[in-house]
Amino acid sequence: MSTKESERNSSAQQTLDILYEISELLNTQLDRATLAKCVAMIENGVNPEALAAVVQELRREGAHSTADNAGHVR
Repeated sequence: MSTKESERNSSAQQTLDILYEISELLNTQLDRATLAKCVAMIENGVNPEALAAVVQELRREGAHSTADNAGHVR
């Protein structure tokens, strides 16, 4: 790996670390891997507000599904 690639990777990791800290402070409940995927999608042109809306909808569906399953005996 060249020095420039190494510096670029280090910078990207530092940026992700900072974003993760902000994410934790805002209580987004995103793990590092999910946050990294969201950042990558935004960098590739996905509208951040639309992405946030999708994440919120998926959480609502997950909560609804969990509540539905809690009432069923297995």
